[in-house]
Amino acid sequence: MAFAFVFPGQGSQAVGMGRDLADAFPAARHVFQEVDDALSQKLSQLMWEGPQEELTLTANTQPALMAHSLAVVRALEAEGGFRLADRVALVAGHSLGEYSALTAAGAFDVATAARLLRLRGEAMQKATPPGTGAMAALLGAEIDQARAICAKAAPNPETGQAEVVEAANDNGGGQVVISGAKAAVERAIEIAKADGVKRAMLLPVSAPFHCALMAPAADAMAEALAKAELRAPVVPVVANVTAAKASDPVEIRDLLVKQVTGTVRWRECVAAMAAMGCDTFVEIGAGKVLTGLMKRNAPEATALAIGTPADVEAFLKTL
Repeated sequence: MAFAFVFPGQGSQAVGMGRDLADAFPAARHVFQEVDDALSQKLSQLMWEGPQEELTLTANTQPALMAHSLAVVRALEAEGGFRLADRVALVAGHSLGEYSALTAAGAFDVATAARLLRLRGEAMQKATPPGTGAMAALLGAEIDQARAICAKAAPNPETGQAEVVEAANDNGGGQVVISGAKAAVERAIEIAKADGVKRAMLLPVSAPFHCALMAPAADAMAEALAKAELRAPVVPVVANVTAAKASDPVEIRDLLVKQVTGTVRWRECVAAMAAMGCDTFVEIGAGKVLTGLMKRNAPEATALAIGTPADVEAFLKTL
């Protein structure tokens, strides 16, 4: 059994997340306290009590999801003597989850990751004026079709000028998310429907992530990451933008900057991990989004999620 640990991204958050872990495990409780201290905010209280609208603000969501994932990792270590370096072959995370993956593998400490993700959320939010960008899910489309739809949708019919509309997430299983200028994304939705894509719909997000419009956020992250302490991870990370493994801190910094504007190549990341021998994918943290995708991207592999104390205990019994 060769494990890959995978870490969820935005959309997996929910009020109440992680509270049972904090109640059950002192090591998990310590992670939430570390994040609260690093951000000078009671983020844990917001995670556990809401309100949902505030938790969904990207500057809160990003460190919150990392905190939940790291609370699970620390609980596995403290309760079962589980050592990532000994038991896990590869780590990967979806978008912000890449920071969780790197933190679990010792590249960042928890406080540094929390501060970087707070900045990342704020920078992504500020990169475009509210209401000018959008994202849409194309269900029943593969990546090449989605890129062709974006190319058709880019020219503004009134001005002839090309507007940004790009593939943001290639999630696999016929699920591609596109991102860009609102009008261009809306044109892409109409083109997708005309092209026979099963479903094309706007997503309830606050900014157009993972496209060229995020360039100001990439600049902000380049500056922050240049100053942040980043060690070589004890387990290689499979990076979003290359779908290849990385261990060198200089390369990882560069990949994290490129990730802000680049496509999350999740389908290819899973295929790469499977090709490297991983047969058991364990989603660490909130929700089961990646576990669901795994069934489509690597149907022959085992996929499971660990997000609660019962999950932690059940997993440790299998080892």
